[in-house]
Amino acid sequence: MAEKADILKGSSFMDPLKGLLLTYFMPESCYDEFFLNFNFLDVPCLKIVLSKGLGIGIILGSVMVKLPQIIKLMGAKSAEGLSFNSVLLELLAITGTMAYSIANKFPFSAWGEALFLMLQTVAIAFLIQHYGGRTSRGLLFLVLYFSLLALLLSPLTPMAVVTFMQATNMPAIIIGRLIQAATNYRNGHTGQLSAVSVFLLFAGSLARIFTSLQETGDTLMALTYVISSTCNSIIMLQVLFYWNCSPEHKKKKE
Repeated sequence: MAEKADILKGSSFMDPLKGLLLTYFMPESCYDEFFLNFNFLDVPCLKIVLSKGLGIGIILGSVMVKLPQIIKLMGAKSAEGLSFNSVLLELLAITGTMAYSIANKFPFSAWGEALFLMLQTVAIAFLIQHYGGRTSRGLLFLVLYFSLLALLLSPLTPMAVVTFMQATNMPAIIIGRLIQAATNYRNGHTGQLSAVSVFLLFAGSLARIFTSLQETGDTLMALTYVISSTCNSIIMLQVLFYWNCSPEHKKKKE
C-alpha cells in the first residue's frame, strides 16, 4: 500500500505531456513545482516559462515575418523604396547574432528566429538586385554571402572574430535603419516596404530583450535588441506617417 501511495504522489495529470514540456518550456524543477506541488505562482519558474514561450513564439512567427515583404516585391515586380545597403547591414547583424549564439551554445529558443530571418533577408536582397536589372550581381551576392556564412560557422573560426562581429551589430543596425529611414523621407513614401513585416520585426525585437536576458544572461545580446527595437520603431512610425502615400499617388500629385 505504501508503494502505491508513493507512485500516486509522484504522478501528475500532466505526465503524458511531461517530455514536451521539459524539452521546450521548463526544467524538471519547475515541472515539479507547477504540477506536483501546484505552486503556479513561483516567480523564477514563471519567468523561465514566459521566456521559453516567447522564444518559441518568435521563432514560429519568424518563419513568415518577411514573407509579406517578399510577396509584395514579387507581386509588384519592383523593389522601389527599399535600400539594398540597409538590407545588407540588417543581414550582417542577423548573421552576427546567429554565429555568436551558435559559438556560445545558447539554446535555440534564444536565437532561432535569426536562421529564418537570415534566409528571408537573403531572398529580399537578391530580389532588390533582380528587379533593379542586376540579376548577375544578385547571384554573385548569394555565392559570396553563403561562403562567408560557412566560414563564420566553422569551428575553426576564433571566438574573438565571432564576438567582434556581434559587437558590430549595433552600428550596423543603426546605420542600416537610418539609411532606410532617409530613403523613405527622401521618397515621401515607404514604397514596397511591407507594413506587416515592419510591425512584426518591431514586436519580435522588443520581446527578445526579455528572452535574451532570461535565457542567455548576455548583456551584449540584450543591448543589440534594445538598439534594434529603437531603430525598428523609427521605420514603423514612418510606415504609419506615410500610410496613405504611395509611389503612384506621388506621381499623380506631381
